[in-house]
Amino acid sequence: MTRRVVGLLGGMGPEATILLQQRLLATVTARDDADHLPLLIDMNPQVPSRIAHLIEGTGPDPAPVLAGMARRLETAGATALAMPCNTAHHYAPRIAAAVSVPFLNMVERAVDRAAEHAPRASRIGILASPAVRLAGVFDAALERAGLTALWPGDGDRMLGAIRAIKAEGATPQSHQVLADAAQELADAGATLLFVACSEFSLLAPALSAEVPVIDTIDVLADAIHDHTLTQSS
Repeated sequence: MTRRVVGLLGGMGPEATILLQQRLLATVTARDDADHLPLLIDMNPQVPSRIAHLIEGTGPDPAPVLAGMARRLETAGATALAMPCNTAHHYAPRIAAAVSVPFLNMVERAVDRAAEHAPRASRIGILASPAVRLAGVFDAALERAGLTALWPGDGDRMLGAIRAIKAEGATPQSHQVLADAAQELADAGATLLFVACSEFSLLAPALSAEVPVIDTIDVLADAIHDHTLTQSS
């Protein structure tokens, strides 16, 4: 029997990719190295900026680079692909079209999990980059589930915090931005919250919210765990 192996399209950003590995480690009860789950990782911090392409309209399209990464991972033996970047899921259809192995879509799986806990017509607060909103990354999945999105009012403040985390790590100021946004969305009627930016996932363990919180990175770690532990002959 051969254990399946997931290929990660990483580097967006590098710390978020490492965070996913840490969350994946936490899904395994291990007594030795061999108990842990194999991964193939294309750590490519030079993927063109999603912010520049989707918000500023000044940068090149990241999709060809992402598709090339997907093909390399498939050639290397990946039996499925995953990507710990919510914004880059805007390009998920083009990634999936480049390969013959499944793409473990973090956005769709997060919405599926929300639908298990929230009744139809619930409002889901999304803690994310404004690029996620502008690109409609969650729109189709939420519509299929009968859910609607709530967004923080100050997208520029959210984007500034994301950029600060990339440059400086988890500062008290970025924690405050996330906490304020979570409170704003709960006050506006959110049934639950998505932590839907992998930079914010770095802060999520310290986030105290009045409603349940689903971290999309945790959802993806669970999906990788489930895929990898399905044995193939």
